[in-house]
Amino acid sequence: MESTPKKSFFEKILDWIRSLFFSKELELRILGLANAGKSTFVGVLSNGVFEEDQIPTIGFNFRKIKKGKVEFKLWDLGGQARFREGWEKYCRTCDTIVYVIDSEDKGNLDIAKVQLHQVVQWPSVAGVPLLVLGNKNDLPGALDDKGILEAMDLKSIKDRTVACYSISCKNQNNIDNVLKWLSNMKSKK
Repeated sequence: MESTPKKSFFEKILDWIRSLFFSKELELRILGLANAGKSTFVGVLSNGVFEEDQIPTIGFNFRKIKKGKVEFKLWDLGGQARFREGWEKYCRTCDTIVYVIDSEDKGNLDIAKVQLHQVVQWPSVAGVPLLVLGNKNDLPGALDDKGILEAMDLKSIKDRTVACYSISCKNQNNIDNVLKWLSNMKSKK
């Protein structure tokens, strides 16, 4: 078990001064089943444009974006079954886990829920904040915030900060609120 060395008083003051003038850096891991809209979400955050024909992520994609004083390092991890068992090694050093679901695809909600609850039980991500995004709220029958909370059983997750937003990457519904929430997260560094 590793321990983190304590910072001296001088190092703490230096960190505080840096925070006043320089940007904060956050590492995010974007997880979820295939076709939930993870890559589309990253694209909308990056360039503000929705692409109808987004290529599915095979393995992972990495992108850096800057929003205000925050630099986000986004790791978009493939959601196909063969890639899910590798998620943990990418999540060990992240500041926040963003879990994207297709809030209109009722047939996959149970699988998405089981997968999410497996993720939050990994000892390596204990206490890491969780943001659940119910994408595709522009489609008829999509779950709202309350429906996502219930379907994903988010109230049972007690060991970390948990937030949930119903979004549409296509129409960019609620993306601004997601960015505000993410920008308020603390970096582990």
